[in-house]
Order: sequence, then C-alpha cells, then structure tokens
Amino acid sequence: MTTTFAPLPTTASRSAAVASTTTESIVFAPTPQQAYLVRIGDTCLIHAQRLAEWSGHAPILEEDIALTNLALDLVGQARALLTHVGAQTGFDEDQLAFLRNERDFRNFTLAELPGRKAGRDFADAIVRNFLIAAWMNVLWEKLESSSDAEIAAIAGKAVKESRYHVAHAADWVVRLGDGTDESTRRTRQAVARLWPYAAELFETDAVDTAAAESGLGPLRVALQAGWQAIVEPVFAEAGLAIPAASAFRSTGSKGVHSEHMGYLLAEMQTLQRSFPGGVW
Repeated sequence: MTTTFAPLPTTASRSAAVASTTTESIVFAPTPQQAYLVRIGDTCLIHAQRLAEWSGHAPILEEDIALTNLALDLVGQARALLTHVGAQTGFDEDQLAFLRNERDFRNFTLAELPGRKAGRDFADAIVRNFLIAAWMNVLWEKLESSSDAEIAAIAGKAVKESRYHVAHAADWVVRLGDGTDESTRRTRQAVARLWPYAAELFETDAVDTAAAESGLGPLRVALQAGWQAIVEPVFAEAGLAIPAASAFRSTGSKGVHSEHMGYLLAEMQTLQRSFPGGVW
C-alpha cells in the first residue's frame, strides 16, 4: 500500500494564513440571552480544564481515565454552546475560548478554583465535580424545554452525560466521606473550602431574568431545590454535614474572578495566542 502525504504549505501560504488570524483579544459584547448561554459554556469549559489537570495524576488508573472522559464531555458541551453563540456574534468557538480576556469569561468561581497543581486535594476535585454536576444536571433537564430549539437539542444530549457525571461523582463522595479516617477528614475539609462558592450557583441577576422571560432558560434560583434534592441524600450517605449558609458570594459569573483565573487562562490559551491559526 502506498501512502500519500499532502504537500507542505509554502512559506507564502503559511504567512498568508497567519496574517489572517490574530493573537489580539476579541471585543465581545453579548446580549443578555447570549451572556446566559456563555455563562453555562464557560463553566463547562473551565471546569473541564480543572478536571483535565488530573490526567496522569489521579490515585488509580481507572479514575485517571474517567476524569479525562468527564472533561471531554464538558468540552463538547462548551463547544456546542459557544458555537451557537458564535453564530450570532460572528465569532467561532475557538475565538470565544482562546481570545477572550479574563473579564469576558462568565463561569462560576467554583469552577476556576485551583486544582492539583496548586496543591489541592483529590477530595476537592471530587466534591467540586459533584456540586457542579448536580447543578448542570438540573439545568440541562430544564433546558430541554428551551424556546431555542438548538439549545433544547443540546440539552437533550448533555442531560444524559450529566446523569453519569452525577452518579460517578456521588459514588466517590460516599467512598471518601464514609471511608477511612484520613479520607473522611480530607473530604470534610474539601466541603468546607468549596461550599461557600456554591451560593453563586443560585444568584439570580438581570441575565437570568432576560433568559427566563424569553423562555430560553430558567432562573438560577429555580435550580436550587432540584440541586439540593441530589446533593443532600448523597452527603447524608457519606456522613457529611451540610455547612451553614454564609454571607460570602463569589462573582465569577459577573466577570470578576479569583486570582486563580488568570493563571488558568494563561495555560489554556497560550498555544492559540503563540501560534495563531495553527492547525495539526
């Protein structure tokens, strides 16, 4: 069998390709409805980035593969949402992912908090994954009836993935929380660190109101009861107490991020900004 390779591009064609792209940040000014979808897509994307940090570092091989697969599901969900928004704004999903500045990202702060590289425990990855997966599962179920037919179709596929994400994370929460003295201690510490950031998942603002009024999607506060119905039984089985409510509110969904977000984006965006328009 003879293998044929495509010819390498000439210097002129490579220069033209690079000239048609840029490393400059895009100017992105979404409508409230677009911002609503970007908030979901950004949370999927940034959470996937944090989960992917465990590739090659999880405590067992099976979980190493599982967390990577969960991250790939989330990237797929993010891509579908950003592509949909991009079609309305003139940007593609790569530009929205790699050429926006920090303040233009609208993910929840919970998703961006440091992972393995900042010395956080494996329990942090599991607890965070469970809290976000439960929220996403309730959201996707409601988005199946979105007034936007494409979003409803995306939700129909994503809700199946999110059910598995919840089940997988819940098994680990129980395994660690109701495990050895050491695993119980670390899981309780992870809950204490992460729980205050969960309040942002249910903070309704003008973006949510616009989405709800148009039928695009639900208010965030409307997701709380369903989320609690998933989280509380699992915590009870794991022997974990639900922490007391706190006045603290994180603000990532408003574009005001923690100090960790800039470092995450620097790593995530470096290839595109260093080699604009690069292809494999």
